[in-house]
Amino acid sequence: MSAPILDPDLLQAFVAVAEHRSFTRAASALNRTQSAVSMQVKRLEERLQAELFHRSTSSVDLSAAGEGLLGYARRILSLNAEAVGRVRAHGTDGRVRLGVMDDYGTMIVPPLLKEFIASYPLIHVEMETGLTSTMTDRLGEPYDLVIAMHPEGRGEGELLRTEQAVWAASAAHRIEELDPLPVALYPQGCLFRSWAMQALDEANRPWRLAFVSHSLSAVEAIAAQGLAVTVVKSGTFPQTLRRLTARDGMPRLPRAEIRLHRAQNLSHAASLLADHLVAALRQPARRAAI
Repeated sequence: MSAPILDPDLLQAFVAVAEHRSFTRAASALNRTQSAVSMQVKRLEERLQAELFHRSTSSVDLSAAGEGLLGYARRILSLNAEAVGRVRAHGTDGRVRLGVMDDYGTMIVPPLLKEFIASYPLIHVEMETGLTSTMTDRLGEPYDLVIAMHPEGRGEGELLRTEQAVWAASAAHRIEELDPLPVALYPQGCLFRSWAMQALDEANRPWRLAFVSHSLSAVEAIAAQGLAVTVVKSGTFPQTLRRLTARDGMPRLPRAEIRLHRAQNLSHAASLLADHLVAALRQPARRAAI
């Protein structure tokens, strides 16, 4: 004989009575009549072939069977709500335009987008990578969201995490011993470019700009070949390079903040992606793994 099916409507009535210890108060909370709630509980008892409440003129108490059912009933109702929400979420559509730094767009954001699209397959995300210093000024058109870098303690938007700027060089070459020091950097407008130049000047370290590119991979490739040193984030440090510190004669660099910027009047789709990115990038476990 097959097990009886537990109707969520009947379970909802049962849980309401169990929590309020009253059919009258349960009916009021569910916006139903008392007779309807009583009938639903009776139908559930008949289906389970068990008495769920001890009733008297002054109180309604759970029976042993009712106490055993209550936890399961709450879990079933919770799963029901979760399932309905997930199915409805799958129907959410729209287009979201995301601007992000090159390294985050290459290493950090793609797996987060994979998670997001798995939950919202009808939302189309368009991502552009590059210098985010100018992207935040164009929120709304052409960007809905921008993940940008700012000096520590400055900048608007929602703080996601902090990143230490660090020097990096080839693992096979002692490039930092050259004089003047060849440096590979990004174009004007990049925060790391200005920090690197200022730090070297303040340390009275002779240097020359050996390579400039918008491409993170190109800058890293030049450094990996021993042609220059560069500056990267500690959280996205390339495996092909080695970290340089004061022991290598390199001046210390500041810390940066990674912040999420939202355009005004975001669509529901863009708000969903923004919330997903904030939740994911603030997780300590994710930070430790990156």
